[in-house]
Amino acid sequence: MAAPVNIIVGSHVWVEDPALAWVDGEVFKISGEEVHVHTTNGKTAVANISKVFPKDTEAPPGGVDDMTKLSYLHEPGVLHNLAMRYELNEIYTYTGNILIAINPFQRLPHLYDTHMMEQYKGAGFGELSPHVFAVADVAYKAMMNEGKSNSILVSGESGAGKTETTKMLMRYLAYLGGRSGVEGRTVEQQVLESNPVLEAFGNAKTVRNNNSSRFGKFVEIQFDKNGRISGAAVRTYLLERSRVCQISNPERNYHCFYLLCAAPPEVREKFKLGDPKSFHYLNQSSCYALDGVDDAQEYLATIRAMDIVGISEEEQEAIFCVVAAILHLGNIEFAKGADVDSSVIKDEKSRFHLNMTAELLKCDIKSLENALIKRVMVTPEEIITRTLDPVAAVGSRDALAKTIYSRLFDWLVDKINFSIGQDPNSKQLIGVLDIYGFESFKLNSFEQFCINFTNEKLQQHFNQHVFKMEQEEYTKEEINWSYIEFVDNQDVLDLIEKKPGGIIALLDEACMFPKSTHETFAQKLFQTFKNNKRFIKPKLSRTSFTISHYAGEVTYLADLFLDKNKDYVVAEHQDLLTASKCSFVASLFPPPAEESSKSSKFSSIGSRFKLQLQSLMETLNSTEPHYIRCVKPNNVLKPAIFENASIIQQLRCGGVLEAIRISCAGYPTRRTFYEFLHRFGVLAPEILAGNHDDKVACQMILDKMGLKGYQIGKTKIFLRAGQMAELDARRAEVLGNAARTIQRQIRTYIARKEFIELRKAAIMLQSHWRGILACKLYEQLRREAAALKIQKNFRRHIARESYLTVRQSAITLQTGLRAMTARNEFRFRKQTKAAIIIQAAFRCHVAYSYYKSLQKAALTTQCGWRRRVARRELRKLKMAARETGALKEAKDKLEKRVEELTWRLQLEKRLRTDLEEEKAQEIAKLHDALHAVQIQVEEANARVIKEQEAARKAIEEAPPVIKETPVIVEDIEKVNSLAAEVENLKASLLSETKAAEEARNACTDAETRNAELVKKLEESERKVDQLQESVQRLEEKLANSESEIQVLRQQSLAISPTGKSLTARQRTMILPRTPENGNVLNGETKDTTLALSNVREPESEEKPQKYLNEKQQDLLIKCISQNLGFSGSKPIAACVVYKCLLHWRSFEVERTTVFDRIIQTIASAIEVQDNNDVLAYWLSNSSTLLLLLQHTLKASGAASLTPQRRRATSASLFGRMSQGLRASPQSAGLSFLSGRGLSRLDDLRQVEAKYPALLFKQQLTAFLEKIYGMIRDNLKKEISPLLGLCIQVPRTSRASLVKGRSQSNAVAQQALIAHWQSIVKSLDRYLKIMKSNHVPPFLVRKVFTQIFSFINVQLFNSLLLRRECCSFSNGEYVKAGLAELEQWCSEATEEYAGSAWDELKHIRQAVGFLVIHQKPKKSLNEITKELCPVLSIQQLYRISTMYWDDKYGTHSVSSDVIAKMRVMMTEDSNNAVSSSFLLDDDSSIPFTVDDISKSLQQVDITDIDPLSLIRENSGFGFLLPRSE
Repeated sequence: MAAPVNIIVGSHVWVEDPALAWVDGEVFKISGEEVHVHTTNGKTAVANISKVFPKDTEAPPGGVDDMTKLSYLHEPGVLHNLAMRYELNEIYTYTGNILIAINPFQRLPHLYDTHMMEQYKGAGFGELSPHVFAVADVAYKAMMNEGKSNSILVSGESGAGKTETTKMLMRYLAYLGGRSGVEGRTVEQQVLESNPVLEAFGNAKTVRNNNSSRFGKFVEIQFDKNGRISGAAVRTYLLERSRVCQISNPERNYHCFYLLCAAPPEVREKFKLGDPKSFHYLNQSSCYALDGVDDAQEYLATIRAMDIVGISEEEQEAIFCVVAAILHLGNIEFAKGADVDSSVIKDEKSRFHLNMTAELLKCDIKSLENALIKRVMVTPEEIITRTLDPVAAVGSRDALAKTIYSRLFDWLVDKINFSIGQDPNSKQLIGVLDIYGFESFKLNSFEQFCINFTNEKLQQHFNQHVFKMEQEEYTKEEINWSYIEFVDNQDVLDLIEKKPGGIIALLDEACMFPKSTHETFAQKLFQTFKNNKRFIKPKLSRTSFTISHYAGEVTYLADLFLDKNKDYVVAEHQDLLTASKCSFVASLFPPPAEESSKSSKFSSIGSRFKLQLQSLMETLNSTEPHYIRCVKPNNVLKPAIFENASIIQQLRCGGVLEAIRISCAGYPTRRTFYEFLHRFGVLAPEILAGNHDDKVACQMILDKMGLKGYQIGKTKIFLRAGQMAELDARRAEVLGNAARTIQRQIRTYIARKEFIELRKAAIMLQSHWRGILACKLYEQLRREAAALKIQKNFRRHIARESYLTVRQSAITLQTGLRAMTARNEFRFRKQTKAAIIIQAAFRCHVAYSYYKSLQKAALTTQCGWRRRVARRELRKLKMAARETGALKEAKDKLEKRVEELTWRLQLEKRLRTDLEEEKAQEIAKLHDALHAVQIQVEEANARVIKEQEAARKAIEEAPPVIKETPVIVEDIEKVNSLAAEVENLKASLLSETKAAEEARNACTDAETRNAELVKKLEESERKVDQLQESVQRLEEKLANSESEIQVLRQQSLAISPTGKSLTARQRTMILPRTPENGNVLNGETKDTTLALSNVREPESEEKPQKYLNEKQQDLLIKCISQNLGFSGSKPIAACVVYKCLLHWRSFEVERTTVFDRIIQTIASAIEVQDNNDVLAYWLSNSSTLLLLLQHTLKASGAASLTPQRRRATSASLFGRMSQGLRASPQSAGLSFLSGRGLSRLDDLRQVEAKYPALLFKQQLTAFLEKIYGMIRDNLKKEISPLLGLCIQVPRTSRASLVKGRSQSNAVAQQALIAHWQSIVKSLDRYLKIMKSNHVPPFLVRKVFTQIFSFINVQLFNSLLLRRECCSFSNGEYVKAGLAELEQWCSEATEEYAGSAWDELKHIRQAVGFLVIHQKPKKSLNEITKELCPVLSIQQLYRISTMYWDDKYGTHSVSSDVIAKMRVMMTEDSNNAVSSSFLLDDDSSIPFTVDDISKSLQQVDITDIDPLSLIRENSGFGFLLPRSE
């Protein structure tokens, strides 16, 4: 990272912060070399200008997926980019071809499901979002294309997710390779199942991690020549052997020791184990247990893992015997012996542990003791046995413990490899290396020295790879890179491993001298490397030394280096354990070669470590490497926490910053010509306005800026470190000048606006003052006018007073005169009124007298008239009496109607028991009403008779009117009484009439209710009939299916080795038609004996058909192999085939070849898969033929299942005809067919099909589905390349950067939409082909529905996987293309397009979200309920976090909405809800045969005109249309 340049006041920069590592801010002051910065956290920081780095203010808010795209490639820029992406759950980021994976500490299943694997399979590296699958895919493709093995190096701290990353790599490789392992377990599963065993014996607690791997693991996934997984192996490297004997506080030894001490009591008693504190190899540290880990449960889990791996119980017991023996071995202590430099077992406790060790290892106790305290030296003259002092004996004991444990670990690895299964013939492999990362603690010892040495080696390999990638990039762009210096760490490696002067060599030398101590070793190092810049001597320590590694300086304590490095290969130990009675222990120590020396050999762990590391590097160098750097974001292991300081340290230890340093040594900033012009075109607008090529324009801009040292490649510009900042500074200056110009204009505008407002205010003030003067003048004039008005009114008042006095006098005079006149008038009127009253009284007397005389005459006239009226009423009563008989007849009819209703109700009662009670109540009510009516009618009759008699008597008794006039008063009374009686009779008759009317109304209501009940009953009967018909159809389908299954089962039996006898037996038992199954031979009823005697009859039935139809079949096949075309919309070939097969009765024979020949003809016709015309032609024919077969064929025995269901059809004409046909099929079938009985599809008679016909139907169904799939897939293949161009808008030319190019933009837009128009043309062409071949609209709709679903899936998945597609302008581009598809759907009409447009709902809503404005103002409810109701919360979160506005620079949704989405996603993951955000393409067949038969129209096969070739043949006369 070069020193920054062009840091000025106002620059946005990064400065160091003790808590946050780096913090951004703005420079407000520069004092010489010091920069003063206002940070975003509200503080003020002062830093040296060399430690301040520029910040890219135009970086996208979601970060970049490849950090080589960063404008400023430095440490704070990398950290900030990772933090922004981690906040959005984007855990993967590229640095070139290096993948950085940050552990999310939460489940993200949508990142690793099968959909995601399908997307990354075959995709170019960098084409999709960063992912571990992309690295695995690159490795696999490189292996297949180049034939060279590849390796993937996964590194990082414990807890960074290395194991999970390795698991995902193996899952993806298993997906590509695709071989399942033993017992259905994949290779990935088998390798992962071995992890608990390796962790128990190879992992331990360190200062930073409770489960740190203390060995390197290289998993080899082996492939055969076809790219299929053929095997796997686990190679382990660099096991930390010294940890068995020496551990430091607060670390622990290997887990297996603690697990065994926590085993069940019977196990501990067996091995004589107790508390871990009682064992020397464990109590060197005060840490015995891990937080949150139960060693007893872990012991059981390890046992289960051993069972899964395939380690038997005997082997498990032997393994734990060895582990317990090592613990007991560590407790053996030694004391000085009687002789000089001799030693003996210290005490009884040590003796007990010695005995236990010998017992567990099943070796001789004395031999074990001698192997520990004695050595045999072989000289040319003799063999000398010498004793060891206690210190040497302890070294011998520890060497034995380390050797046993190392051999045990190697055996476990070999066992695991045997369980997984290796392929010795594999020539290609992909290796995944999982090894411990760089370590730097407060106190560092020999283990950290070896680990960091390993990481230095791997870092050199990594640096070479990075530099090689840089070289490839420069070479590809054809730029000169010869002078770029390679950053190397070879000097550190020389310091550690060089012979003879390296640290390891000096350590081995010190170990071989008995009197060497750690102090002498440290002094030797100080003397040897005092001038080495990588070696530093601490000031306050005599036994510590510091090495400057690539990741920083690490200080090592040399106190235990000598002890931990010593490792003896003792011959006595070898002999002792080879002679063990335990076969397992003896197998760990096979007999050595004969030439090996019998004496002890010194072997250092450091040297062995170096050799193993060399072997590992040779393996890696033989493969093509790929790197994954795993990062642990925090130490509390929780999601959404990003600790900057910890991550910076991990990036340094992982070599990521070193890779950045290598990039900075060359050209750290790379920009395409378009990006460069887009960003820096403002520096030279005149160049943009000119007609220059992009490359030339970039060259001219750089020359104008005076930059040196840059390179221009074929597609990119390469800038040296600092040049981007210089260009940004120039750009900021240009933009600043432009801003100042804008500010100047704005200030001018504001000043003028203020002046205008001031002038306006002055004018307003003047107008107000003039208004005040005018008001004063007006007031004076008003006062003068008021004085004049007062004078006028006073004068008027005086004049009026005098006038009123004169007027009052006149009125008084007039009043007196008028009073006198009124009194005279009153007196006259009073006299006149009196005269009028007298006249009125007299006239009243005269009128009254005349009235009385008229009244007497009127009474006489009324009596005569009333008598006449009474007689008339009498006649009416007599007529009413006669009408009573009519009422009785109505009553009888009602009774009959009631009886009829009663009968129908009883019938309804039998049909519907649930209506019985209601009907009974209605009948009872009707009876009661009728009874009441009868009673009322009888009473009315009796009353009428009485009234008639009384009337007759009254008439007889009444004297004639003319007889005597003197008794007129008595006659009038009688007439009045008779009239009253008549009135009474009228009233009673009226009441009786009302009662009869009420009874009639009640009867009418009852009839209405009865009619409703009858209607309900009819509806119920109709529903019952419908249900019976549907049950009948289902039973027939079931019978057909059962018969087809039975026939297929018989066919499969016939194909068996004993097929001949089975076939013969089946033919004798199946072919005869007997009365029992409803099919009678030749239409006649025959007994069973006759049927059995005619067993051979079917053969005679088949023979004539075979010889008769063979030539006709040839002619038919020859005919249908041509394109017969269509008659109207009916395919001729299908209709001809169907009529021929029906006429020949091919459906009812047991053996025929015609079906196979038809199928072969169709198969040969569709062999050319690209000829969509032929495919559409046969799709139409096969669907029509299948429809005819579906309505014609039924399996044998289906009719006998439902004999009662055919009653309804038998009653009709067609039912009787079909019954006749079934009774005599041979006699009636041909005559019926030749008589043009097949007029419609409904009229097709059903035929009991045999096996060949059923098989033909199944084959035809399969061909229909195949042809449909071929047409659909051909269209998919045609539009698939176009969809890749349609999802992302191509970058416009440089002309669009210049204003005033509207015409060029219009042309560009027209060119952009061309891809969508190509898709529309393809859809049009396919629609035209299918229409011309009369493919049923149902199938056309299905094709386009699936095609639009495919478009939806491809566009939507690409949108979610490519961040550059989630932009505003891209949304507008895709929206315009979707409008083209919508226009096509409307033009194609719903008959053919169907619901295809609805299939695009995902991409339509996603695009709608991209192009809406003011996204930050949208709430989550509005987004999920109104804008995008179809999209899942995972899909919305993905789009929201990937969105960037390249047109207006607006932001995505608010942070609150993002947080709510994240909470909902967490809840979904906890509830086991599928969280995949990708869609799956459905390539299944979306219809069944029943769907076709229901959706297709009826086919009229009568008026089909066959080909002339057939028409001329007399054998096909039945095909010719006949006149009526």
